[in-house]
Amino acid sequence: MDTPICDFVRDYTRSDTCRLHMPGHKGSSYLGMEHLDITEIQGADSLYEADGIIAKSEANAGKLFGCRTLYSTEGSSQCIRAMLYLILLYAKQQGRKPLIAAGRNAHKAFLTAAALLDADVCWLYPQNAVSYLSCDLTPEELENYLQSTQEKPVAVYLTSPDYLGTISDIRAIADVCHRYGVLLAVDNAHGAYLKFLPRSVHPIDLGADLCCDSAHKTLPVLTGGAYLHLSAAMDAAVGEQAKNALMLFGSTSPSYLILQSLDAANQLLSTYPEQLRKLIPKLETFKKRLSQQGYLLYGGEVLKLTIQAKPYGYTGHQLAALLRERRIEPEFADPDYLVLMLSVETDEETLAHLEQALCKIPPLPPITEACPAFARGEQVMTIREALLAGSELLPVDQCHGRILAAPTVGCPPAVPILVCGERIDTHAMACFTYYGIDHCFVIKSREESCKN
Repeated sequence: MDTPICDFVRDYTRSDTCRLHMPGHKGSSYLGMEHLDITEIQGADSLYEADGIIAKSEANAGKLFGCRTLYSTEGSSQCIRAMLYLILLYAKQQGRKPLIAAGRNAHKAFLTAAALLDADVCWLYPQNAVSYLSCDLTPEELENYLQSTQEKPVAVYLTSPDYLGTISDIRAIADVCHRYGVLLAVDNAHGAYLKFLPRSVHPIDLGADLCCDSAHKTLPVLTGGAYLHLSAAMDAAVGEQAKNALMLFGSTSPSYLILQSLDAANQLLSTYPEQLRKLIPKLETFKKRLSQQGYLLYGGEVLKLTIQAKPYGYTGHQLAALLRERRIEPEFADPDYLVLMLSVETDEETLAHLEQALCKIPPLPPITEACPAFARGEQVMTIREALLAGSELLPVDQCHGRILAAPTVGCPPAVPILVCGERIDTHAMACFTYYGIDHCFVIKSREESCKN
């Protein structure tokens, strides 16, 4: 598979052309990669009006994923916003209300997109939520919701895999959605590699209409590289607006370093299935040995190692600190879980180092303190109203009864504990405290009283 973007940039750097265009470093080497950092010069194509080398590279990616695939240099966050825009266009075309039913563990990019686009959101809560990071909605639960709700959503939006490594039954959920005339959009940010498993479980292959992947999370791509995928069944008139949807939320100066990374990955991904085929048995054996050591693992995602920390006698934060002492940096930790992300670039030496480090940590009596139940706040204002209202930052212990104005959780994991526009009750305050959040933005009292 060719790499048209990389080829163009290499040829340009060899041409010794006088760079009287952006960027300002002019190719001079301060960090080492400046000579490869260009802008939309003649022949370099333009990401949102692509008809040259970028269009060719995106077509190459589409061949790999078996669908229409477009690039993002601003991560899945840009793609999430574009998906919501396309869903709203579809709703307008169908003469339907822009109502989206979303799994409650949505990334905060979903919230900001809903606010900017003035979309209505109905939150979906699974019966057995183990954490605010997980929303393993079953097909039966979705069917019950769609049967019982008076107003059908135009789309269902799910996050799968979630941050802890749980993968939803996308095929069955897609079947339910389509029986009710509802689109399925999937935030597959953590699962770009799912396409390249011996048997693909990528959302597009399982029936999703729209999907985004963070290529940089699990594939050999620079941070910020992502894909927006559209299924063949997606309405053509809406699909024609996909580039415009990305442009609406993207910089007019996309990174050509990230574009080259996405382009080069196409060539590497042609051998990815074989690499994964060889890696999976090693990871399964590795995880089995950790289980025998006494670690309780969570989630079914192949390239994610999620440890339930408390049964081993530690918090996730404590396990993370012990690993850092051994020069191992995890992806994420909270009081209950430790998350480590693996890839085909994780060699046997690294796995051995990780196993040795974990096995040297002695088990302690289990910690029995349970995490607080999932907060379900009272919706007082819409997400848009709350995010665009005047707000003030207060200590959590002064926020009882106030209305949350902005998401309080950073990235990682970027999954809000409470949604903007919801009232902060005693239970929500307990959740904030448990997860180490001591301040939050709330609606100013005057605006709140005017609203009420």
